[in-house]
Amino acid sequence: MTQKSTQLAALILDGFNSHYIRFRECARAAKIAFEQADWPQIQKLSAERIAFYDERVRETVMAIEANTAVSHDDLAFWQAVKTAYVELLMTHHQPECAETFFNSVSTKVLKSEYFHSDMLFVRPVVSTEYIDAESTTYNSYYPNRDGWTQSLTAMLDALSLNTPFTDLARDVACIEARLTEASNQLFEAHPNLQIQAVRTLFYRNKGAYLLGKIINGYDEHPFAIPILHERDDGSGGLCADTILLNGRHLGSLFSFNRAYFMIDCEVPSALVQFLQTVLPQKPKAELYSMIGLQKHGKALFYRDFMHHQKHSTDDFVLAPGIKGLVMLVFTLPSYPYVFKLIKDVISPPKEVDKEIVEAKYQLVKRHDRVGRMADTLEFSNVAFPRARFSQELIDEITKLAPTEIDYEGDKVIINHVYIERRMTPLNMYLHDATQRGDKVRKDNAVIEYGNAIKDMVAANIFPGDMLFKNFGVTRGGRVVFYDYDEIEYLTDCKFRPIPKRYDADDDMGEVWYPVDRLDVFPEEFSKFLLTDPEVRDVFMRYHADLLDWKYWSTHQERIRAGHIEDFYPYPHWLRFAEMGQRNDEPAVDN
Repeated sequence: MTQKSTQLAALILDGFNSHYIRFRECARAAKIAFEQADWPQIQKLSAERIAFYDERVRETVMAIEANTAVSHDDLAFWQAVKTAYVELLMTHHQPECAETFFNSVSTKVLKSEYFHSDMLFVRPVVSTEYIDAESTTYNSYYPNRDGWTQSLTAMLDALSLNTPFTDLARDVACIEARLTEASNQLFEAHPNLQIQAVRTLFYRNKGAYLLGKIINGYDEHPFAIPILHERDDGSGGLCADTILLNGRHLGSLFSFNRAYFMIDCEVPSALVQFLQTVLPQKPKAELYSMIGLQKHGKALFYRDFMHHQKHSTDDFVLAPGIKGLVMLVFTLPSYPYVFKLIKDVISPPKEVDKEIVEAKYQLVKRHDRVGRMADTLEFSNVAFPRARFSQELIDEITKLAPTEIDYEGDKVIINHVYIERRMTPLNMYLHDATQRGDKVRKDNAVIEYGNAIKDMVAANIFPGDMLFKNFGVTRGGRVVFYDYDEIEYLTDCKFRPIPKRYDADDDMGEVWYPVDRLDVFPEEFSKFLLTDPEVRDVFMRYHADLLDWKYWSTHQERIRAGHIEDFYPYPHWLRFAEMGQRNDEPAVDN
């Protein structure tokens, strides 16, 4: 190693450290905003944080490129830089994330021929086992020694929130009652009975979430406690809204269709290790992403994907379903994700180009996805085995997106791809339910479709293209939107009734009124959505208001007036207030 390589390694690490300082500052600011019920600030922080990483990468790259003494194509030199970087990470508290940052910087500085294992952290080099800060990741409480009431009270007190609970004793009593109701086994105490709870809260939207688990004998019982303000303006103090004990409800908190949490963690690996015991079905990649470290989450996803490729033999093929006008979609049947390319030429009636589509995907990334919009991983220059691509798929990409495909030896290089969780397209789901005669499943999907649109409306999002094929159904039966090329802010649209026809001689097949790009006529939705009588019947019973332009304009007015809706990532009936376990009325409702 030379002094120059050591200095460059230190420069790159300084770039990462700068990023992580801002990352933690954002989480601390979220705590203050939550305490003050400053909901616009929460939204602002969540959106701004998305850009932090890329900003620091750009700054670091510019600093390197400004240094004329640095060689960009000296292989031995960059290997020395990597070695020096590893040494700097030996006592670091976020080494795995710092390794990902190194990869992000080096791939922008080096020529493409140097993108190989010698130059990148293909797998982690520095172990993250047993790293912990002076302040531990979680606190432990002992009901055998102190009793349940005192232990739960101490757990909530330890959160050090500057806004007090309205009635902490009431909340603790509700939690105890729910635990007793859920499992009497918890109160058949073993000597090791304890509660372990993460020291800091997970902030998102209008809620703060306490994650933990109860250990009793050989059993572990994960839980989450959402903490809300009693009143939306913050004047009524805090309350524990419920306790979530069901694995499906816990998993929903960390779903791919929800915004990332803001949490202040000095040692992310220790936090993720604990979260894996609470959410064992979630891979590390998703957990890192959900605590806001989505770049490292993306790196872990890619490692998992490469591992799966190595241990599978099926071919990449065109995704089933109706082909879109904007995206070319393919999949690996054995892997639960789809790969989406923007077509080079986007045909009418679509009025978008590549740049616009990319901007729409960024909009969704920055926005609160409210459980109704799928998260998307964006990659550049991804290498796939050529032998695993069906000829049909190669032909389709060559025809529709030729600028997105290159070849290097036995590899297919995809220049720009979006990867997202595979779901059953809603149109196929409804067709299958019809074929099976499963009216219950079909009705529930239609109800969920309307609920998805209404949740997006409340979040200031107009889906644009509302055809069933643009929505997917998750394993849990939740309907999620995933086609973003026509998405718009609700407040940018103009919702209008269809003007009356005054000239009876007009051609009935033509539109007789002027239409601007952002004009929307909700009455028209029924023409292309409700051709199936069974679908129409259910939709009109539950969601007829979506066909009324006044419904949309009313929500526009609420949003423009500064109202921010409440989005609960758990069923309403689980709330203590809904269960009648409190005498007070619920503070908020959807």
